Amino acid sequence: MSERLYAVRGAVKVSSNDVKAILDATEELMQELVLRNDLEPDRIVSCLFTATDDLNAEFPAVAARRLGLDAVPLLCTRELDVRNAMRGVIRVLVHYYAPADHTPAHAYLGEAQELRTDLHSAQ
Repeated sequence: MSERLYAVRGAVKVSSNDVKAILDATEELMQELVLRNDLEPDRIVSCLFTATDDLNAEFPAVAARRLGLDAVPLLCTRELDVRNAMRGVIRVLVHYYAPADHTPAHAYLGEAQELRTDLHSAQ
């Protein structure tokens, strides 16, 4: 069966700006994306994490490394600081290879579901 490159999105709201909260929330998000998309570390090309300005106690990529993605290129950056946007949010964009008939399953967890109410399958 042929394969192609896919990208999947996800987001989670973090309870507070501390190391444990950031790592726990990011781990939950990544585990959900792995489960929903049957992702294997050797099929993941890269992960791009963003965090809102109020989250700076730890890099979200640390959680991905703890989950065994230490050979995957990971990058953390800042989310745009848009007025009235939800605070305390970590977002991720994961690039991966999967069979050509695969359907990406995004994951917006908890309060972050409000960010993409148009993606009913992501809830």
